[in-house]
Amino acid sequence: MANWSWLENPAAPYTRGFALRVIVKAALLLVVLNVVFALLDPLPALGRLSLYNVLFPGRVRLPYGENPAQSYNLSLMNLPAMLAAHEVARPKAADEYRVFVMGDSSIWGILLKPDETLSAQLNALNLTAPDGRRMRFYNLGHPVMALLKDLMLLDTAMRSEPDMIVWAVTLQSFPRGQQLYPPLVQHNAGTVRRLIQTYDLNLSPDDPRLVEPSLLDKTIVGRRRDLADLLRLQLYGVAWGATGIDQFYPRDYDLRQSDFDADESWQGLQPEDGLSEDFLAFDVIDAFMQRAGDVPVLLVNEPIYISSGQNSDLRYNFWYPRWAYDAYRVLLKDKAQANGWPLLDVWDAVAPDEFTDSPVHMTPAGTRQLAEAIRQVIEAGQIDSGNLAVRNR
Repeated sequence: MANWSWLENPAAPYTRGFALRVIVKAALLLVVLNVVFALLDPLPALGRLSLYNVLFPGRVRLPYGENPAQSYNLSLMNLPAMLAAHEVARPKAADEYRVFVMGDSSIWGILLKPDETLSAQLNALNLTAPDGRRMRFYNLGHPVMALLKDLMLLDTAMRSEPDMIVWAVTLQSFPRGQQLYPPLVQHNAGTVRRLIQTYDLNLSPDDPRLVEPSLLDKTIVGRRRDLADLLRLQLYGVAWGATGIDQFYPRDYDLRQSDFDADESWQGLQPEDGLSEDFLAFDVIDAFMQRAGDVPVLLVNEPIYISSGQNSDLRYNFWYPRWAYDAYRVLLKDKAQANGWPLLDVWDAVAPDEFTDSPVHMTPAGTRQLAEAIRQVIEAGQIDSGNLAVRNR
């Protein structure tokens, strides 16, 4: 005969042993889920799932920011997620001539509103490609200076079908020792190693700065910050779509330095050492051009602040002693001519008053001057790698 006594005391079955078995089974299930997650490593695939360009607009700049609550933005290391949140991820229109604008924080637009950046000002010019398609410029700049960072972003973004690339560079991004410095590079070790091998770059795939996560680091527990960042990026899309704010604008900031010590060193080098080609990562430029394939690339030596203050006869600005920067320009021009890289050198094209808090960050007016210089090159002839002449001011 059935024993129905538990109906009179429902708590009876939930003994200590039963509770222990439930806890053990739950723990085992959690372990299994973490191990499977680590083995599959689904973060890149999860990053491609985005509400941007679907429920709210795609971002006009790549995600980057250290004041999330004030800028509705954040920095993350997931390359697919960064590109999926960007407006460049939307389908390419039939009449669109798509142009990537790449580079450092000056291109991303530190202290500039989204409609004041270089890509926005180029869009405002309403340029038309030779075949009649409307030119649409996309801001794929990202702060922190290193040529390898831009190669890595291009490698990920090529699926968005660019028709042309405008790549702004400056000497500070060239030192070979600088290439593995950006956190975005360090936390994408697999991609970096593949690029080093594919293009035979003079960089070590075993560099200790490259972050190699362990199996434990790849579990759900180990990836909890990365998963939270993916969720936060989606949640910030609501505020971004409503306000267009993606950067914190301080009321006051330190103006770029105008007076300097009598110091001519740069990256540990002195004038008597000279600046050798091997010290600079020109092989990354070559790899960038190869990765672009048939897509023409306009290489732009971006404007820098030129001081007239104390010891300005020794230094152009806080970053660059004159001897190093002048040598860099000669090397860049010679390499461009030897390799057929279209080069626009506008290093002195923007007035000193149009720079803000660094030797390359510009005001809206300064950025407009750069956009005009690029427009002149684009409209000078057919937009292909064979007809964009090397130019040097």
